Amino acid sequence: MTSTTDLAVVVLAAGQGTRMRSRTPKILHTVGGRPLVGHVLDTAAALDPARIVVVVRHERERVAETVAELAPGVVIVDQDEVPGTGRAVEAALGALEDFTGDVLVLSGDVPLLQAHTLTDLVAAHRAGGTAVTLLTAHVDDPQGYGRIIRDDTDGVRRIVEQKDATADEAAVREINVGVYVFQVSPLRDHLARVGTANAQGEKYLTDVVALLRDAQLGVAASVTPDAGAALGVNDRIQLSEAGRTLNERTVRHWQREGVTVVDPATTWIDVTAVLAPDVTILPNTHVRGATVVAAGATIGPDTSLVDCEVGEDATITRTDATLAVVAAGATVGPFAYLRPNARVGVGGKVGTFVEVKNSSIGEGSKVPHLSYIGDTEIGRGVNLGAGAITANYDDIAKHRTVIGDEVHSGSHNVFVAPVTIGDGAKTGAGAVIRKDVPAGALALSVAPQRNIEGWVEKNRPGTAAADAAARARDEQEARDGS
Repeated sequence: MTSTTDLAVVVLAAGQGTRMRSRTPKILHTVGGRPLVGHVLDTAAALDPARIVVVVRHERERVAETVAELAPGVVIVDQDEVPGTGRAVEAALGALEDFTGDVLVLSGDVPLLQAHTLTDLVAAHRAGGTAVTLLTAHVDDPQGYGRIIRDDTDGVRRIVEQKDATADEAAVREINVGVYVFQVSPLRDHLARVGTANAQGEKYLTDVVALLRDAQLGVAASVTPDAGAALGVNDRIQLSEAGRTLNERTVRHWQREGVTVVDPATTWIDVTAVLAPDVTILPNTHVRGATVVAAGATIGPDTSLVDCEVGEDATITRTDATLAVVAAGATVGPFAYLRPNARVGVGGKVGTFVEVKNSSIGEGSKVPHLSYIGDTEIGRGVNLGAGAITANYDDIAKHRTVIGDEVHSGSHNVFVAPVTIGDGAKTGAGAVIRKDVPAGALALSVAPQRNIEGWVEKNRPGTAAADAAARARDEQEARDGS
């Protein structure tokens, strides 16, 4: 078993990532619901090392803040103006002055490496007793990656970067994936000898490999069989490829845990989501953020859940929901919109073309269709008619509506907040409720209907409506005369 008390992890997170063409630092772009560097930090933490050091530089404050949120307790160090991975590791070693074990170097833009791959790499390094062991991969297209140049005995002679490679070296398909395990003492000694005489004017960590080999301190390479997981993200194309690979891995994980995913190709599940056995995910569904879905629930099709909680046997169809809670047995959709702090109680219903914001819908209560419910508390057993609107905003402040238990409203009601509807009350169709309604009362806001005979023919002569009205009047007069 690999000891972790004498293992330190250094995460390189100082680069700008110009090929992303983005205002956002490369390592803060997300796949699977977490920034690239977040996946690396998760993998590093899974190794249970003695220390984790993260090196930052570009957009220093922004990156450091994100790292501290994702992995409280890691050591954050700054790289100075000298560019290059070698200089970044030198900065990290400054935070490891009293450390005497092995140093695992990871890149903040390689999000798909798994802990078992790194555990095996550290174990191989220690078994071989070499000064450095690096992780390599064989790829069809090595463009952009450092090449592994081997000697006549198949040992690693050196690593050459893309811009410094000759034509023959550039044709090599074994690449350096930017993951190394060093014995810390020879790393310190030889890194100090590395200069910046190269096409990029950078202090390359890879140059240490050649120095260690020349000093006959032992250089080994471990080829990973999962080349796709070892590749970094340098542009938007690779970002999407990494996202797709990670999503396939995540979907397969939940399928093995008893979740039915009808169409994996159109289902996206963040690594931070949690699904119970017997959940069913229908096509074109996104389960994002810290969403938790309980057993027996059915989600989709065409549904997006962000940071939501879904109870057992609930059904959510063609719905967009964020920071919402849907209790056991409730149904939502199709074409519903649950905004933050929307809560649907046990057995409740939010139907077609309904928007709910900062509101609770009680047990067994229904808002079936064509409604807006904002800043509202709805009790148990309520049925709101079609077109219900809680008018919560007076152009200055938001106000709440309280609807008691077993209230039934007519169609096309407007509840002008602040207003309270008592338990068991009823409202008539078209009512505009501006005053509190006592329990058990019937609330109406109906003016007597007034019909002005002949208005269309008088005021809209020559129109199709006037002609139709005239014909209807003539036909009625003829029937009356007979």
